[in-house]
Amino acid sequence: MKVIGFNFDKISVERHKERPENLKITTNIDVSDIKETKSDMIKTKEELIQAKFSYGVKYEPGFATIGLSGNILFALPEDKAKEVLKEWKKKAMPEDFKLAIFNVVLRKSALKALQLEEEMNLPLHIPLPRFKAPKEK
Repeated sequence: MKVIGFNFDKISVERHKERPENLKITTNIDVSDIKETKSDMIKTKEELIQAKFSYGVKYEPGFATIGLSGNILFALPEDKAKEVLKEWKKKAMPEDFKLAIFNVVLRKSALKALQLEEEMNLPLHIPLPRFKAPKEK
């Protein structure tokens, strides 16, 4: 399975009010559609599968939201593509395909969300590594 393309088609970030005392940050990944697609620009013997996704970060209660959505284009062997499309008719995905989608979305979207959080002066939804002073003996 190869990732052929990835793009965002919606990026939004919004601060609703002042930061509350008890801030809770949650993230969500959703796959809303999977379908077979064709491309005149991409020549491959494998089948092309397009997945629509959304990635959200919520700062509760009602402090801020980040919303990203887009498409991922995968090249899959014909038998795997048929399996994915068959499972999607039941709104399910084969486990290996699901992991691939979620990992690609997480990697690309988390980085974009971190950039937006920095620009909007929001708390980061993923803790970054920190240096600490060594403890004295």
